Amino acid sequence: MTSGIAVRSATVADAVALATLRALFLGAGEGDDAFARDVAAWLEEEGERRTTWLAERDGAAIGMASLFEYRRMPRPGGGASRWGYVSNMFVREEARDAGVGAALLDAVIAAAEARGYARLVLSPSERAIPFYARAGFLVPGQAAGSDRLLVRPAARPRG
Repeated sequence: MTSGIAVRSATVADAVALATLRALFLGAGEGDDAFARDVAAWLEEEGERRTTWLAERDGAAIGMASLFEYRRMPRPGGGASRWGYVSNMFVREEARDAGVGAALLDAVIAAAEARGYARLVLSPSERAIPFYARAGFLVPGQAAGSDRLLVRPAARPRG
C-alpha cells in the first residue's frame, strides 16, 4: 500500500468501477449500466488468463491495470512458455503522480514473476514510455521503428 492506495485483483463484482475507469480512459464520460454489463461479460469471458487489478483510495476506484497470459505452443526439446501482455493501465487524472500507476505496475510485475512468465509486453503511449522504462521495460529494435512495443525480460534489472 502506497500513501493510502490499495491494489487488489478485481472481480466481476467490480464491473461498474472498471467500466467507469475504462470509459474515462476512452474519453467517453463515465459509462452507463449497459457498458458495465458489457465489462462484466468481458471479465467472465476472459477467464483465468486475464487478471485485472483495481487501485482504490478510501474505497474509491482510482486506477486499473490488466494482464493477459499468452501461452506459447511447446517446442521439440522444450516445454511451452508463457508471457504476459499488459493493457488497460489507467489512473484517474486527479490521482496521477501519487504512486498509483507504480503500485499497479508493481502488482502486475509481481504476478508475472510468480507465474514464471518469460516476459511482459505492452504498447504504451509516447508519454508513458519513461514510466515503463523505469520499471525495466525496453524498446526492442528501437532504431528499427518498433511502434512503441516495450518488453520487460523475466529478470527485473537492479539499480
